[in-house]
Amino acid sequence: MAATDMDPEVARGLFEEGATLVLLGVPQGSVLGLDYKSWTLGPRFRGVKMIPPGLHFLHYCSANSNEECGDIGPKMGLFLSLKPREVLVAHWNQREEDLEFTQDPEEAERIRANLRELDGYLGPYPYDTLRKWVSLTDRLSQELAAALQPLSGRVCAFSDVIPELQLTHTKDREEQNLPRNDQECQSMKEGLDRLPRMKQREGTELRFSSIPTQAFPPGATPAQITQCNMDWSYALNSVLERHYKEQPLSVLGELQFAFVCFLMGNVYEAFEHWKRLLALLCRSEEAMKERRDLYLGLIAVLYHQLGEIPPDFFVDIVSQNNFLTTTLQDFFQFASSPGVDSTLRKRAEKFKVHLTKKFRWDFDADLDECAPVVVELPEGVALD
Repeated sequence: MAATDMDPEVARGLFEEGATLVLLGVPQGSVLGLDYKSWTLGPRFRGVKMIPPGLHFLHYCSANSNEECGDIGPKMGLFLSLKPREVLVAHWNQREEDLEFTQDPEEAERIRANLRELDGYLGPYPYDTLRKWVSLTDRLSQELAAALQPLSGRVCAFSDVIPELQLTHTKDREEQNLPRNDQECQSMKEGLDRLPRMKQREGTELRFSSIPTQAFPPGATPAQITQCNMDWSYALNSVLERHYKEQPLSVLGELQFAFVCFLMGNVYEAFEHWKRLLALLCRSEEAMKERRDLYLGLIAVLYHQLGEIPPDFFVDIVSQNNFLTTTLQDFFQFASSPGVDSTLRKRAEKFKVHLTKKFRWDFDADLDECAPVVVELPEGVALD
């Protein structure tokens, strides 16, 4: 972990006010990161110093303890809110292959008193990436991160799943009217049906807002259903009313939380939620007219997020459909509607020009271009 160049005054301020993470026993060769930067750990590593107070994301993949096996474990992470001059101590739990934060205040104080001796084993926080980290999390509060993080306290790249039913013995399967496993399968479908149904282990799920599967209110008329399927404002307002009634703009913090979990935690589920939440925001025309500040904030959030991902990342290799261009095309169309605040309309237009220039995305292409083409056949020509 090499020291980063920084202004001497900044360095002095972080040395005096910055927090310290003391991480003991992490296997050599493990990959550990704090916010936007990761390192492969050497034998001298004992933690990170000079960390700016505030919200951070610690993420790591452990090296296999068997030196003959160079495997790296699945990525895990957690959000931490650090106070000025705080010293947080964790030990590596070999059996669980995870960090275990000490609950002993005496140990923390003992280590604080010996920080000067530990200094040569602590790497400095990568201050050169701080601005980028803040731009990706400026809407994400400590309270919201804690509410969205799994109850287990760990964000895992791979789901921890267990069988829905514990069918240890043949008689257990028979009691559930399931075929015995010692009988030959007659088809692929039968074989797949015999596989146990899995569910995520309780406490390991990310606690995202639930997005309604039904976009219209109960008892809606056919005309209302059609309208709600074109304008998702009813569904968006339902989410805001249920999860963010007091602070509607906090939904942008959830969008940032999902993006960080995907970008730095490699959590695919978080990416899927980010897409669903973004589509909900972008396709809500009436909400755009009523919630000016929310949509000005959305543009700022997306500006920083889209700078971190290659432009072809969102292209579906099967359909060649770019999720982002189709979603943002709706957003820009709605943002130019009558009744939308003039500041929001101008900001959206500038954002559209920025994305068109940077990524060469065409937001003005006719959506009907993808529709099937009706070809007129010459007279007398018929298809079999």
